[in-house]
Amino acid sequence: MSDWHDKSDEQVFEAFRAEAPGAYRELIERYHDDLLRFLTRMMGDRAAAEDIFQDTFLQVHISAASFDSSRRFRPWLFTIAANKARDSLRKRGRRKTVELSAPIKKSESGASFVDLLEVDVPSPDENMDLAERDELVQQALAQLGPALREVLLLAYFQRLSYAQIAEDLGIPLGTVKSRMHSAVAAFARAWQSVSKGRTNE
Repeated sequence: MSDWHDKSDEQVFEAFRAEAPGAYRELIERYHDDLLRFLTRMMGDRAAAEDIFQDTFLQVHISAASFDSSRRFRPWLFTIAANKARDSLRKRGRRKTVELSAPIKKSESGASFVDLLEVDVPSPDENMDLAERDELVQQALAQLGPALREVLLLAYFQRLSYAQIAEDLGIPLGTVKSRMHSAVAAFARAWQSVSKGRTNE
């Protein structure tokens, strides 16, 4: 089997577990861009994100037999990646203190702060405005601790519901809601800070 275009992620994963040639490579290629963007946001630098990306797919290989085939592959993959990233950040000792009382506001353009999380990592041929905005988003995210950054990215990058995040991370639904509120508030405050710093330069 070499043509995977009409196969779901779950079907390709089952083919991988059945040792079908090319299935594992197909999964890596399908998720390379999205997962690397997510990890770059989590880790704050591309090189570290690439290391975690490799660790994530190694863990997928190791844990393949334990995957519940009734569940979706994507949330499982991103949960593994988030856990790997969190562990790496803890080892670095990069725990941030966040302000949890910041108001959630709209930017002058009317876009919410969380909308900025969906900006892609720009390629070199894209204009500087996008690159600058992406850098500011990353600076703001870097001010959040791993737990807050994780739920924010899972919700806005992966479009996971609170219930899905709770299930995948193994934490109560109320904890997810609390962290999300805190994360959005903290990001809003951080965005105001980095944006003001740019305009004052």
